[in-house]
Amino acid sequence: LTHLHSAAPPGLGMEVMAPPTINALNGTSVKLSCTFNSCYKVENKQFSLNWTYQECSNCSEELFLQFRMKIMNKQLDRFGNRVEFTGNPAKYDVSFTLKNVQLEDEGIYNCYVLNPPDRHRGYASISLKVLTEEPPKHDSTVAVIVGASVGGFLAVVILVLMVVKCVRRKKQQRLNTDDQKTEEEGKTDGEGNPDEGTK
Repeated sequence: LTHLHSAAPPGLGMEVMAPPTINALNGTSVKLSCTFNSCYKVENKQFSLNWTYQECSNCSEELFLQFRMKIMNKQLDRFGNRVEFTGNPAKYDVSFTLKNVQLEDEGIYNCYVLNPPDRHRGYASISLKVLTEEPPKHDSTVAVIVGASVGGFLAVVILVLMVVKCVRRKKQQRLNTDDQKTEEEGKTDGEGNPDEGTK
């Protein structure tokens, strides 16, 4: 019977997923990703999405992005036109991108999804931290945050160095084996020919 329990009853199938914390570098663009899964196909007529912003966990929520039939940006003064919907509800993706991140964009971003006939509204929240400079290198999160720009570049440099090293090493080996070959060939030419004649 246990396997029956694991199947969620219809109407409880909605699950919304978002990273709990996202770090963004001041002045960059950041994608606040929110995805959901539902037992039902997304019908634009019924589907609804709300993104709200809270300055602190007790602060009131401000609605700044909404999907009802189509995307509607509620232009909160704080975001101006820096919010761009980059998701695709049909693919269960309701992410948006915040451009030119400012220090005052720090706070909690809530993603609410309703996809009838799923009865209950799914919800996830993201805490956005805005960094003025890259955190110290030993922090493993750096790789994630700056991975795309600086980290990516370093990785390429390291990769190139490794490739160059490997190529050099192979060349070195090839030179050594070539020397041995020519020596051995010289021997067989001298001694091997008479045998062939007698066959």
